[in-house]
Amino acid sequence: MKRNTLTALLIAAFVVVLGGALLLYRGLAGSAQPGLVAEQPTAAPGATPLPENTAAPEETEPPRTEAPDFTVYDGEGNAVQLSGFEGKPVILNFWASWCGPCQSEMPDFQDAFDRYGEDIHFVMVNSTDGMRETVDTAAGFLEDSGYTFPAYYDTDFDASATYGVSGLPTTFFIDSEGYLVAYASGALNAEILQQGIDMILPAA
Repeated sequence: MKRNTLTALLIAAFVVVLGGALLLYRGLAGSAQPGLVAEQPTAAPGATPLPENTAAPEETEPPRTEAPDFTVYDGEGNAVQLSGFEGKPVILNFWASWCGPCQSEMPDFQDAFDRYGEDIHFVMVNSTDGMRETVDTAAGFLEDSGYTFPAYYDTDFDASATYGVSGLPTTFFIDSEGYLVAYASGALNAEILQQGIDMILPAA
């Protein structure tokens, strides 16, 4: 419990601190609004201007938050840890087959997987509660829909608790060094998904 509380607080701090990289997206009920990438303000609200003829302080990088680890399961029941996805950026998406907004964004995730699957780890985590959503119903939905991106099952709710996920869909963008870069709450469209990809994928 202490671990889950600590990691949830770290995620909350990440969302606040990384204002310049935060993807703000609303519409959990399905009425999606266009997503925005918030720009870092030139001065914090209430900041005192520097006196004239005073050198500006040296700019520093905002603190980075390492993506917390968790354990989920693949379709065969094998344990899979986030820390096992090394060497490439990660798109971490939380979804469920009964979730309308999740369904609306999945074609764009499939298109992104077809295009970037060699360069990005797609970690599509199903919120598997064993009642409303089971491994069988989720896997059947993916098969019937023709989705081929990798799916993992959060049967212990370790991933959801670790990342403080309270609504679906929720997406995190993690760079190749394992640091959280951006976050999105609600259904993404292709444009916003591409913005997140551009933030974690090194320029060619």
